[in-house]
Amino acid sequence: MGDDTHLTFFEMLGNFSFGGYFKKESIQFGYDFIVKELGLEIDFVSVFGGDEHVPADTESEELWHEIGVENIRRHGREDNFWGPTGNEGPCGPTTEIYVKNAKGDSVEVWNIVFNEYYCHPDQTLTKLDIRGVDTGMGLERLAMVVQNADNLFETDLFAPIMSKLPESLWNNPIYKSVKLSVYPDPLRLSRIIADHTRAICFLISDGVKPSNKEAGYILRRLIRRVVTHNYLLRDSIPIDSMFNEIQTVYGKYYTELNLNLINKEFQSEKDKFLVALKRGLKELETKDSVDAVSAFTLYETYGLPYEIIKEIGDYRTRNLTREAFEEEFKKHQELSRTSSAGAFKGGLVDHEPQTVKHHTAHHLLLAALRHVLGDHVYQRGSNVSSERLRIDFSQPEKMTPEQIKQVEEIVNQRISEDLEVRREEMPKEEAEKLGALAEFGAKYGEKVSVYTIFNKDSSVFSREFCGGPHVNRTGELGRFKISKEEASSAGVRRIKAALE
Repeated sequence: MGDDTHLTFFEMLGNFSFGGYFKKESIQFGYDFIVKELGLEIDFVSVFGGDEHVPADTESEELWHEIGVENIRRHGREDNFWGPTGNEGPCGPTTEIYVKNAKGDSVEVWNIVFNEYYCHPDQTLTKLDIRGVDTGMGLERLAMVVQNADNLFETDLFAPIMSKLPESLWNNPIYKSVKLSVYPDPLRLSRIIADHTRAICFLISDGVKPSNKEAGYILRRLIRRVVTHNYLLRDSIPIDSMFNEIQTVYGKYYTELNLNLINKEFQSEKDKFLVALKRGLKELETKDSVDAVSAFTLYETYGLPYEIIKEIGDYRTRNLTREAFEEEFKKHQELSRTSSAGAFKGGLVDHEPQTVKHHTAHHLLLAALRHVLGDHVYQRGSNVSSERLRIDFSQPEKMTPEQIKQVEEIVNQRISEDLEVRREEMPKEEAEKLGALAEFGAKYGEKVSVYTIFNKDSSVFSREFCGGPHVNRTGELGRFKISKEEASSAGVRRIKAALE
């Protein structure tokens, strides 16, 4: 993001035909609109050059020649073949129209898709009985070339929004003090902020809420990237003014834009994220190298988006790729789905900040139970969410009110002492020798993650095999309260609790 021509949110113009006009008419329509209606000059067009599965689109190439376009380029499947949405569906070759902007750069403004094949789940192609046309033209790119602008951010769609960024942004101390060679330059950063604030406005007004899945995940990443940069730039970005300007530019045409809702959702996500952000940035500074696994740990524990980790991680993230990070994210989603179905013991429903706090309190609770009831107590199952935590543990008889109160007091005492929570990776055999508690029925590899909560005298209060995430210190948790103690199964009791 932040270059001359790409956006996270953009408006698409297009036309469709199903069983009606096809290549000849579509190409003529495209030429007439760009050249005759708008008075622009086509720099070049591209067509599908063919491969071992689909022949070259010589028909489109000949049609362009017939109407006077001589600069025609053949491109491969990646550029000029539109695949199906999902594992199967209509697909086909495309032809693209390129026009120069004010700087003389060629910009793709229109992509015309000719759906003439059906892609089956095994990726074989058969000819469609009813062919179709699906075209897409970016409004912002079109505005750029029509207005003879150098880039999208100099058009009348973005210039008013960009104008709200203060000149002081360019001389902000961070660019002089921070030792991060890949931190965005002021121009690129201002474009990112303008783009993201606009996208945030439309997503929220469309009813999307920040979350860890689907559209909500995109919104959360956008908000957290803006919040992080604003925090690093000492709150010099006037987010409220930019939201207001977006309303001014677009409100006449998009009446659903709701400033009250936008500000409410943005502020709510910001407030939840800032606490974890400060700790996450400190944690990032301690790392010598950041791979996909550690980057995802930073994301799930502190909420740092991939973009932020990559931008401010500098040399430490040189081997970190988006693909590897997304693979880790997919693994997490699968675990979350299994956990929500009740099939994964010890599962966290999500990785919201409050869920992470409950997860850490879960460790304190287990240690307190063993202290009060005895070493026969082991975890037999759990479920942790932002609303509450639940633990099933081995215990032959019902706890007395005095025992419940004693457990509560121990947990709250450890919280008030603001004890360190430390994560270490070590061989499984070493962890077992140290007395780390393993989850009942869980299988572990040769190298494991161990979380230890230390008493003030550096002795161990709690030590467990666990993949995280957790807070850094118990003082972040709040007051612990047990709401219910009951039977779960023969020889197993259940406690439900929450942090107030």
